[in-house]
Amino acid sequence: MKVTMRINGTERGGDVEPRVLLVDFLRTNLLLTGTHVGCDTSGCGACTVLLDGEPVKSCTMLAVQVEGRDIKTVEGLLQGGALSPIQVGFHEEHGLQCGFCTPGMMMVGSALLERNPDPTDEQIRWAISGNLCRCTGYMNIVKAIKHAAKMNQEAAKAGSHAEAVPAGGGE
Repeated sequence: MKVTMRINGTERGGDVEPRVLLVDFLRTNLLLTGTHVGCDTSGCGACTVLLDGEPVKSCTMLAVQVEGRDIKTVEGLLQGGALSPIQVGFHEEHGLQCGFCTPGMMMVGSALLERNPDPTDEQIRWAISGNLCRCTGYMNIVKAIKHAAKMNQEAAKAGSHAEAVPAGGGE
């Protein structure tokens, strides 16, 4: 079957068998390997992407189910070649260790901040509760999302876009 969708703002598509999972289509057909395959049972959240702005586990969806819809992957977080506030937060607050869960955590965090620009620690913990991290203990992930929220708030007060750090550095 032929499928077409908007991925990170660009129309993309390809031929797939009807049983191909979205995560496999992204990684294999489109070479967007930032979306990780973790458990294949929807338990870990490493494969989380945004579907029409809402977090979904791409290991539970078929590629044909997203025909004509908007998908945002971790690769789509970059803003004009610069890190987004959520990416800066994870960097600055050491919100990752091995990095395996990080793409899914960032996608859930960015979706939360779209809905709630000033979440409490409890709201952040609830939002990320469907994603597992085996390394960090979650404290720095929560701090990373709070950091991103603060960056977004400061940018809104300044009337400009959030300060971005050039991809690959800024240290």
